[in-house]
Amino acid sequence: MPKLIHGYRRRKTSPIIWCAAIICTILTVAVIIAGLVVFIGYLVIRPRVPQISVSTAQLNTIYFDQTSLLTVQVTIVVKAENGNAKAHASFFGTKFALSFHGVKMAYLVAEPFDIRKNSSKEFNYVVQSSPIPLEPEYAEIMNWSLRQNVITFELKGNARTRWRVGLLGSIKFWLNLNCQLHLPLNRTAIHPHCSSRSK
Repeated sequence: MPKLIHGYRRRKTSPIIWCAAIICTILTVAVIIAGLVVFIGYLVIRPRVPQISVSTAQLNTIYFDQTSLLTVQVTIVVKAENGNAKAHASFFGTKFALSFHGVKMAYLVAEPFDIRKNSSKEFNYVVQSSPIPLEPEYAEIMNWSLRQNVITFELKGNARTRWRVGLLGSIKFWLNLNCQLHLPLNRTAIHPHCSSRSK
């Protein structure tokens, strides 16, 4: 006599699984909404990264003797800009090194400072180096530069900036500066096209 085949009985889904599914759904919706808010906030505010640049540079005095001791005085104007129309910007950790073909001459340092919306601030550095002995190869480069009436210095360094952009929160960036300053011996001020924006 054939046996009766009982129908398949569906197992009930555990309440824990239902709770986990509901929580995952809520989290997914929250992430999507947060992403839309950030995207719309970016389109409305259009935040711009603050920048630093060299406005002018000038060689005031230079002394290089037969013992290959080099002493210079240079004026450098560094400009910090905040192009955001709706956010203040803070700058900190600002430090630059002035060097001659890798030989450090002096450091340019600024204490933490703030810049208002759509504003800028200039720092006028008058750099006076102590007498620095040059190795023979660098002394030869200096002699050649003196004959050309132009001395090339490097200005390298960085600063950190932080600004708050509405619902986007606080944003931080490193600003790097790497400039070649070709300074005439006749004390003519130059306006190098050098800024952190081009990096």
